[in-house]
Amino acid sequence: MNKPIGVMDSGVGGLTVAKEIMRQLPDEQIIYFGDLKRCPYGDRPLEEVKKYTIEVADHLVSRGVKLIVVACNTATAAALPALEERYDIPVIGVINPGARSAIQNSNNHNVIVLATRGTVDSEAYKNAIHYINNDFQITSLACPKFVPLVEELRYKDKVVVRIALHQTLKHLVNSTADTIILGCTHYPLLAGEIYDYFGGRKKVIDSGHETAREVSSVLTYGKCHAAPGNSRNHLMIVNGDSTRFEYILKDWIPFIDYTIEEIDLEVY
Repeated sequence: MNKPIGVMDSGVGGLTVAKEIMRQLPDEQIIYFGDLKRCPYGDRPLEEVKKYTIEVADHLVSRGVKLIVVACNTATAAALPALEERYDIPVIGVINPGARSAIQNSNNHNVIVLATRGTVDSEAYKNAIHYINNDFQITSLACPKFVPLVEELRYKDKVVVRIALHQTLKHLVNSTADTIILGCTHYPLLAGEIYDYFGGRKKVIDSGHETAREVSSVLTYGKCHAAPGNSRNHLMIVNGDSTRFEYILKDWIPFIDYTIEEIDLEVY
């Protein structure tokens, strides 16, 4: 089925998930929606995030997507059940794939979740992990400094990143947890530094890989994969100014064919 896959996020973080989908499913076209005008979602009330997520998802559906990936942990926590009920196409969030990956990778059933305030308060990862295995110990930490590092293009400044990591994570440096879930799709841009901060002693889980595998499984089950040789000019829709978005896109996913479209969602 040569319809595109819709991927949505509050900003640029979901590009980490889109990149993995492109790698695993190279014949698929992606329509990505970055809601930069209202980014970040992480510190907003969950009801407000739910409203925004439904608006963005409605827009993607109007573009004819065959599947929606909610590539934002806060949006997944706030709106996934509502989206699943609203549409007759599959909707995939990033929390359950990330939780399953942590369970598979942890040897001592002790996991740290680094996330936005909204995701932490929702206890979405704790609930997802305990639904499968109640023996796990979960430590969740809100990391409000991390998303601005990415959105403000400071994620390549090693000094600034290391200071932010130390200020946020210093009380966890001796934690016995052996696995860390990056519970925000912006955080993989800091994954190497997070891994190094803990001296390489903890596995770092990026849910993008597992989410892309789930997308592939759903498309296989529904016999909805794009035909080989399908056009792969990806459409990047930005609610707001696309300047910073395109900078990160070129840096994070170079050498792809894409078109950027700026819109104003409120008047579109």
